[in-house]
Amino acid sequence: MKPVFWSRLDLTARRFTPIGLTVLLVLLNIMPLQVPGLAQVMPLLPLMSIYLWAVHQPDLMPVYAVFLVGILQDTLSGVPLGVYGLTYLIVYATVLWQRRFLAGKSFVVIWVGFTVVAAGAVIIGWILISSLHSTFIEPGAMAFQYLISLGVFPLLAWFFMRWQRAFLDHV
Repeated sequence: MKPVFWSRLDLTARRFTPIGLTVLLVLLNIMPLQVPGLAQVMPLLPLMSIYLWAVHQPDLMPVYAVFLVGILQDTLSGVPLGVYGLTYLIVYATVLWQRRFLAGKSFVVIWVGFTVVAAGAVIIGWILISSLHSTFIEPGAMAFQYLISLGVFPLLAWFFMRWQRAFLDHV
């Protein structure tokens, strides 16, 4: 009886790995690092995670988890509630819609797909925040955040692919 329990526990832990890693990236994204202005241009780490898991393992990143990760980021970062939740849901739906095109392709195709999806996410976030605050928010910081995210994406994608091969091939 014990081996069955431990194997089920192992399988459950492996299935929750993408959600746990994404929550960890949310916490890393909002962690105060005592660098002036860094919070405004911190790369969109949770967005990268949601994108990558939606392309490679969408069954391990369900839609409710995407929404809850967005709400968690809204709550912890002080953004109006629902901005990241809605943005992440739109990104997730878009990636699932285009998954047939993205899955199994070279890294360059996945990276180009991320550039398009991330640009849309940044624009959606900017529109939502500007409209909820009833003022024009300067888009410069968001544009810089987008560019930094494009540069960090290959590193995070490499890490996630190594993680997937090491821990999730048996799921």
